[in-house]
Amino acid sequence: MKKTTGTTAAAIGALLACLAPVRAQTPEDFYKGRAMTMLAFSPAGSTYDNYARALARHMGNFIPGKPTFIVQNMVGAGGLKLVDYLYRIAPKDGSVMGTIGRGLAFEPMLGRNEVNFDPFKLTWIGSMNRESTLAMAWHTGKVKTFEDLRKTELIVPGTGAGSDSEIIPLAINRLAGTKFRIINGYVDTSQAALAMERGELEGLAYWSWTALMLAHPDWLRDGKVNLLFHTGAGVLRGSPATPAVRDLVAEPEAKKALGLLLARETIGRPFVAPPGVPAERTRVLREAFVATLRDPAFLRDAERAHVETEPVSGAEVDALLADMAATPKSVIDRLKAALDRN
Repeated sequence: MKKTTGTTAAAIGALLACLAPVRAQTPEDFYKGRAMTMLAFSPAGSTYDNYARALARHMGNFIPGKPTFIVQNMVGAGGLKLVDYLYRIAPKDGSVMGTIGRGLAFEPMLGRNEVNFDPFKLTWIGSMNRESTLAMAWHTGKVKTFEDLRKTELIVPGTGAGSDSEIIPLAINRLAGTKFRIINGYVDTSQAALAMERGELEGLAYWSWTALMLAHPDWLRDGKVNLLFHTGAGVLRGSPATPAVRDLVAEPEAKKALGLLLARETIGRPFVAPPGVPAERTRVLREAFVATLRDPAFLRDAERAHVETEPVSGAEVDALLADMAATPKSVIDRLKAALDRN
């Protein structure tokens, strides 16, 4: 019998190792001991940042392996800087996620895509709430009502090309006949709110009800602002009687175009990961997201932080985007015309 040499034995051992079953890395293997990154497109202390930090404090408890989260702020271009980072640069392994402006997913559908990304390729984790926003005028100004706004100019802030604070009032001007004058260059609406108190601005065209109640509940209590309209459907929960802007538009196609524009509020505080996250990790993150928003400890923390929640799942976000993409061309064209800056 021929003796097996050491070289031959080594080769046989290597072959058997290749043929042996390879244990796949489980989500728990991947996430155990990991420090995940949670990104926010607005500055520390802003409403979106508060939502991101509240989620980051609890979500790791519902991910196998119980990773921790490090929150980072990536401010710039109304959220486009963060979208570009997630889309092109961030690891696609499920270790990075973040919150972006609610309207950015809809921009490519409307022919506005400065960073050239496909929202359908992003990994949507879900939204922490369904939002409705308010237009308001400072109490010392001439504009007191929606009808006043159709006759008298109101100076309001813009926070970057593509941001809701710029495109929403522009579209409402053209679809509902209002007279917002947008002054851009503000970092975020929280900064602009302080500018309004100083008399630098006359109003805010688009600020969420949750942000208002978090930052300036005294404005309503003390009559410092006049609410002109809200952008949701029906009655705005918890607010004084305020008309819905869609109810103030009579022309049918203009009303539909406005509805398309404001569909973004279904994903009031969206969280998203890069394209190409493995399906198993996407499932884990989506399930952990929903479980966190139902957790009593999280809900107590959210109440203390004045973070209002109404979970929207990642699958619901996918369905909303698909539905919006199926909008008739005539309605999209009407909205594009309303958003044209020329």
